[in-house]
Amino acid sequence: TVKIWDVYGDKRCMRSYMGHAQAVRDICFSNDGTRFASCSWDKKMKLWDTETGKVLGTYSTGRVPLCVKIHPNENMQHVLLAGTSDNKVVEFDTNTGEQIQQYTEHMGAVNTITFIDDNRRFVTSSDDKTVRVWEYGIPVQIKYIAEPDMHSMPSVAVHPNQKWFVAQSLDNTVVTYSTKDRFRMNRKKTFKGHRNSGYACQVNFSHDGQFVVSGDAEGRCFFWDWKTTRVFRSIKAHDNVCVGCEWHPYETSKVATCGWDGLIKYWD
Repeated sequence: TVKIWDVYGDKRCMRSYMGHAQAVRDICFSNDGTRFASCSWDKKMKLWDTETGKVLGTYSTGRVPLCVKIHPNENMQHVLLAGTSDNKVVEFDTNTGEQIQQYTEHMGAVNTITFIDDNRRFVTSSDDKTVRVWEYGIPVQIKYIAEPDMHSMPSVAVHPNQKWFVAQSLDNTVVTYSTKDRFRMNRKKTFKGHRNSGYACQVNFSHDGQFVVSGDAEGRCFFWDWKTTRVFRSIKAHDNVCVGCEWHPYETSKVATCGWDGLIKYWD
């Protein structure tokens, strides 16, 4: 199931969306919030009406979709992309239900899809320990980032200034890459101190770009200063792995975390 919670009022669960046969892996809202896409271990992607809870469409390639993304452009809200367990990124038109494109260079399951460069390009990371950059709509990679010391990167976030993206690297670091043509790694901006190896902990930015935030395997939530890369503070957020963290878009001091202890916590 997918659940929506009230943040401002009495913190209760507002609605549950039932429709998947197995655990839900990822969700993504449309720009106006009226619809969202979900993907699940039942090998299906679904498009939902947020208000009514109705399933507007179901899409499948017969493989497990590990991440799902609605194209961020206003005029492309009918385009749905998913990274799958058979090493592809597939693209569906939700108006027709047809698969319209696939991107097939990865050699491992695709974990993340992140749009950059005014949404003209997107970055994918995979179990094959590479990062690849694609021109949207053209199924040939334009950049292939692979180093012998690279680890798998199960979570990626773009800095609010759009010049950098960070990736959760499974050697207990968060690494930084440029979003410009060279896609160089910025070795001065490596964030350390947390333990994440073996866990797909989410990495994120504060909305002013001042802080990087991530959970870790010991249930802690770390905040780093973006300029100095030093740990600003860490909190013991959960009794088990702290797997997700999200900054409130308007109240800049508030952060939500979720953990393997089954709890979602809201911090000030």
